[in-house]
Amino acid sequence: MTVLGVGVIGFVYWFFFGKKEAATVAANKLTVTVEGGYKPSVIRLEKDKTTTLTFLRKDSNSCLEELVFPDFKIKRYLPMNEPVNVEINPKERGKYEFHCAMNMFKGKIVVG
Repeated sequence: MTVLGVGVIGFVYWFFFGKKEAATVAANKLTVTVEGGYKPSVIRLEKDKTTTLTFLRKDSNSCLEELVFPDFKIKRYLPMNEPVNVEINPKERGKYEFHCAMNMFKGKIVVG
């Protein structure tokens, strides 16, 4: 029973903390599908290079209606099944989060 308990605890830690999604490298344009979250949720961009991210919302969840990039001071409404373009031009290396209006669904931009 103890071994089973330790195994379950290990699985929980791996599930929540061990899985890492590989970053998708964006050249000039990238489409992000908004369905149960953001796919891809980790995007790699180059410093000082403008990239257009096109968000296409396919999920009727009202939380996903709004997209927020706090570090870039960008907020966009995402209507269902209509592409919305967001231009990002990061000036500094680092990690920048984006999320829904309620901060429940999150994504990350990695600038290298």
